[in-house]
Amino acid sequence: MRNLKPILLVEDNPKDVELTLAALEKCQLANDIDVARDGAEALDYLYRRGRHEARNTPDPVVVLLDLKLPKINGLEVLEKLKSDPAMRQMPVVMLTSSREERDLYRSYDLGVNAFVVKPVDFYEFYSAIKDLGMFWGILNEPPPARV
Repeated sequence: MRNLKPILLVEDNPKDVELTLAALEKCQLANDIDVARDGAEALDYLYRRGRHEARNTPDPVVVLLDLKLPKINGLEVLEKLKSDPAMRQMPVVMLTSSREERDLYRSYDLGVNAFVVKPVDFYEFYSAIKDLGMFWGILNEPPPARV
């Protein structure tokens, strides 16, 4: 049986958090969904620092990362993860409202695994999140756990 890892959602907009959680729940994923509200909290979660120091769950199967975050933005979080040999294999999906080419190029330059523009329409957003959850939570084979 496959050992299910959590999904980390890094999002500061409460409405987007609520919609994303509802869409992922609709997929009936067995993965836990953990939420970080800014880039600093995301790094604390991933590096088990601060209030996440005692986290005893495995690393996430995927990080759904907003681009524009308070404290440390999504590109800075991505750069930190992909430059760290211990974290670089962790799949990261940039989930953003930005359609700017420079954000797209920079994200791929830094090693993002996918770049998804959040649909404005409620049903399209909901559908996109469900598809992401199904792919990254069930279909994609994640890298082996760190030793």
